[in-house]
This record gives sequence, structure tokens and C-alpha cells, in this order.
Amino acid sequence: MTPTPRAPRRSLLALAACCAALVATSAMAQPQRTPSAAKTAGGATTYPERPIRLLVGYSAGGGLDAMARLLAPRLSAQLGQQVVVENRAGAAGVIAGDATARATPDGYTIMLGDSSLLIAQYLQPHLTFDPVKSFVPIASVFTLPLVIVTGNRFPARTPAEFVSALKAAPGKYSFATSGVGTVHHLAFEMLKGQTETEVMHIPYRGAAQIVPDVISGQVPIGVVSVAAAISQAKAGSLRAVAIMSPVSIAGADIAPLADALPGFDAAPRLFLIAPAATPAAIVERLSEATRTVMAAPDLAQAAAVQGAVPAFLPASAMVSEIARESAMWGKVIRDRKISAE
Repeated sequence: MTPTPRAPRRSLLALAACCAALVATSAMAQPQRTPSAAKTAGGATTYPERPIRLLVGYSAGGGLDAMARLLAPRLSAQLGQQVVVENRAGAAGVIAGDATARATPDGYTIMLGDSSLLIAQYLQPHLTFDPVKSFVPIASVFTLPLVIVTGNRFPARTPAEFVSALKAAPGKYSFATSGVGTVHHLAFEMLKGQTETEVMHIPYRGAAQIVPDVISGQVPIGVVSVAAAISQAKAGSLRAVAIMSPVSIAGADIAPLADALPGFDAAPRLFLIAPAATPAAIVERLSEATRTVMAAPDLAQAAAVQGAVPAFLPASAMVSEIARESAMWGKVIRDRKISAE
């Protein structure tokens, strides 16, 4: 039997080159991984791979809950995983804050916090977490401006007239808020400190009854959210004398208190936070997703329904901002000698 002749060396080299070309072409055809699927720092798995819990420290149906439910589906679309709102109501956000601080720092538990969380450390000596050190900021999302409302017989229609009326009658007037140590209370105490006026505080158990009592004359002054005041102000049932931050609200023509007190700004802030030690790559992913959500053209109008104003700040800027605001409220509490009841 005649042996099969051996293939020429040139043919084998050509075959090898052809195979190499096919391998290279196949590699180039593979889809490139998007930034959202990139490996996180420290060799963590791709993020996010499962739903994310967004904790809220208040009951369903309230203002903060409404803002969380405005953000959640938009964040879900950006992150490619469902963001689920979970209500952990109680103690002005402290219960949700504790749950967030104790959560595994893997980006799957985050919280929509507000200024009350920063105030808590000064009024609750046995707090289980540090509002600044126990979390890493993701982004600032909104402010919720407060409004000073009065009855129609109150002798003031502008911020300057309001301050003048307080100065002209020390101790004559009282103001209602949703409770001792709330942002509403501290904002007015800040006003009192800057104007050196005396106005008695009447704490209510929640805000629902304040507007009706201002309208009826039971209390001359109230500090409430824009959402709580605007419809009655437009109807002429009460006066929205001043907004306590230098912003404009869609559909609400209210002069800022800064017209009478330059630089005055006491708006509660809403912000996203994660447990301390959450990997920086995950925080950055969440912050950038939030940036995109906050840039949507229709967001401001949707937020205005709740009296909120978009106020995005990235994670990098929020570190100093949270420390600054926390120190500001601490100073008001010390200077005005406020203690929890």
C-alpha cells in the first residue's frame, strides 16, 4: 500500500494562520461589557444583580414616602434592577437609619434620609448610629422648603413686615409646628435667633391640624410645607407670608424670608445614603444613576406636587454638605437651648 504523502509545510502554516484569524474575529464579535456591568472595586460581583431596598423612615402616603416612590421607578430604569421602597416608620427616621447603618454595605440597602436624621444626634443621646460617620452619601436629591403662614388678620403681608411685627410685640405671638426638634421648629428658632424676637412655640402632634387652626385663629402663625399651604393660600383662606429658603416653587408665588434676612436658608434636604464601607465603585454607580434621574425634564413638575425642589449634589459634594448642615442644626439647638420632650 502506497503511503499518503505528507502535507507540505507551507500548507500547515497557512492553516494555522487561518485558525488564528478566526479566533481573533470571534473575540472581536463578542459584545463589550457596559460600565453598569463592570466589576466593582475589591473584586465584588457585578452590580446590581438583584433588587435594591430603598428604606424610608416614615409611613406610606406621607411626603417623604411620595418622593421615594417618585425616585424608585426612575432609578430602577437606570440601574436595570428593581428599586423597592420599604417603609420603616418611627422616631423621625431613626428606625430606618438604624436598619440602614446595620445593613451589609453591598449597595443593596440604601435610604432616603432627610434633615431630621442629622438633628437626631443632638436630641437623642442614646442613638445607635452616627448620622455622619455611619453612612456614606450617595447624592442630594430634593429640598422641601417650609412656609410661614398666618391668618388673614395678622398685621403682615411680606417677610419684612412679618419680622417687624414680631419685633414690635415681644411675646405676643405664638407659632405652631409639627413637634419639638423638627426642622420646622428649628427653622423658626433660627429666625428668632437672627431677629432677637420672642415667639412662643406650640408643638402639635403632626402637621394636619396646623393649617385649619391658623385659618380659624386658634394660633396666629404656622410653619408648614409648601404642599400643605399652597391651596389654602391661593383660596385666600390664609397668607403664605414667606418661604424659608431662597428658591422658587412652580405654581407658588411666595416671597423668600431672605428678602428680610439676607442669606436665610432653612430648607429640609432629602438625600440618598448607604451604609459606611459600601465600596466606592457602587456609590459612584448609584450617584451617577441618580444624576441622570434628576436631570429628567419632567422631574421638577412632578416634585412640585409635593412642594419639593430638585437639588442634586453628587456623592463627592455631599460629604461636606451633610457635615455642614448637621453642625448648623446643632448650633441652633445649643444656642436656643432646645431639648427633646
